[in-house]
Parts: sequence; C-alpha cells; structure tokens
Amino acid sequence: MGEFELIERVFAPLSCSDTGTGLVLGVGDDCALQAIPPGHWLAFSVDTLVEGVHFPTGYAPEQLGWRALAVAASDLAAMGASPVCFTLALTVPEASVDWFEALARGMQHAATSFGMRLAGGDTTRGPLALSVQVHGLVPVGQGLRRSGARPGDLICVSGPLGNAAAALHWLSTPAPDARAEQLLASYHHPVPRLALGQWLQGRATAAIDISDGLLADLAHICRASGVGASIDSATIPLTPALRASVGDEALTLALYGGDDYELCFTLPPGLQEALAREAPQVCTVIGKVSSGADILLDGQPVMPHGYDHFGAQS
Repeated sequence: MGEFELIERVFAPLSCSDTGTGLVLGVGDDCALQAIPPGHWLAFSVDTLVEGVHFPTGYAPEQLGWRALAVAASDLAAMGASPVCFTLALTVPEASVDWFEALARGMQHAATSFGMRLAGGDTTRGPLALSVQVHGLVPVGQGLRRSGARPGDLICVSGPLGNAAAALHWLSTPAPDARAEQLLASYHHPVPRLALGQWLQGRATAAIDISDGLLADLAHICRASGVGASIDSATIPLTPALRASVGDEALTLALYGGDDYELCFTLPPGLQEALAREAPQVCTVIGKVSSGADILLDGQPVMPHGYDHFGAQS
C-alpha cells in the first residue's frame, strides 16, 4: 500500500468523525485549519512514543493507537483544556495494512472517547515511532499551570498510582492472574482526566499530569511555584490489585513509577468540600504545600527522581 492510499483508506476517516468542534479543515491539504473562538487560547502539546522505549517491541497496534493519543491528551487535561483535534507523525519499518488498520481502530476509539478529530500528519519509513500533537482550547487566562501553588494549598491526586509501573513486568510475559490483568489495563488503557481538568479551571492553583512518577512531577510544580511539599504516605491511593501483586513495593511504585496519567494538583483548602462534592472524578488529598524548598514524605526529605531519558534512571 502506498503512502497516499494509506492516508485515504486508513487515516482520513479519523478526520471525518463527528466528534470534536473547531476543526475547519482536516486531512488532505498542506495544512489543517482550526477555528479559535473569541475569548479562548489555543493549548497544544506534542508527545513522541518510540518502540522499545515507551512501549515494548511487538506491542499490539490497537492498544498503541489508544495509548498514543491518551498520553498526549493527558497534557490537555493538566492544562484544563477542552480537546479539539490532533496530528499524527508516524514512522514505521514496513507498510502492513492489518497493522495500520488496528492502530487506526485504537486511535479512533480514543478520539471518539475524548472528543477529538485527526487534523493531519505525516508517514515515513524507519524505526517505529509515533509523534502525536494535540490541540485544545482554554478560556483566556484560565489555563492551569505549574507555577501557582501556594503554602497551605492541598496536594491532590485524581486516582490510584503505581499500577502502570507494576504492569511493566507483565508486558512481555503472560499475566498470571486477574490482579495482573488489572495492572495491565492501567498501562494499556490510560484515561486522561479531561473533565476534571476543565472543572479545576479557576479552582486549582497548579496542576501537572503524572507521567514520570508522583514525586518527580510534584517536584516540577514545587520548582515552578517556589514552594515545598509535605506528603503523607498513608493517604496515597493504591489499588488492592497493586498491593496484592507487589506487596511492600506498592508505595515505591506509586511514588517513583511513571505512566499513571492521573493529575496531581494543588487546591486552596477552602475548596476541599467542593472537590469531594462536585468534582467529576474521585480525588484524594495526599498532603500540603509548604513554604520550604524540600519535598517531605512522612516528615523526612526525599529525592524526587523519576524517569529521565538522558539521566540516571530511578
């Protein structure tokens, strides 16, 4: 299958979906066109996934399609943006129709779930890699940032942590039981917290999505905001499947493992009741922002290391 036949047969339908708004012109021209409504800013971000680095060799293409768009859309959630569209730059070693169609199914499922349309992209031959750029909209001045946390703010997370990190062991090995299957589901099928991010507009003082590990990503908020943090390990949400599968290692994976794609955000304490009563996602308060520079876990300083492509790994 040639490049242009591939685009017409496999990827053009992703642009024709009825989901999403604001995409004026999609696949088929030299550029896509997106309308920006008055009173809004464009939010955009790009993520690259490389075989053997971000997903295992031979990874199922339908799962890859979902995952590639989900992890990119998670950045929109962290900004509080409403998703609109995405572009895909795809490098593949060979043109397999079945593989492309499976990838497109997974991506279409994700796009429909998130309310997005494919706006365009590029295909090339080479080692397998996908770059997904996502576009969304935020009301002027309402985008969530990393730099607004204040001493006394609550530190919150949007869901259980550590499952995806624990799943890495089973990616190339048959899962032994239902608990391992639950962990694998967290890795294969991350769900960006888009509705929560939009609810946090005008409420949260800072936010980030957890891709490199809770402590590493919380440290980004602390550095950008010029604050410290104090975390209570007993409050960090862990699933029964994680506890049963890895035992005492569960907390370590929750603190330092990556790929959770939950939100970590800071919130004025006066909004804690509203968070519990009104937020579209069950969230957990795990600590408070402090006026110092350190991140404390149960009162003791910790090193907030996480995944770093060019540094020493945790």
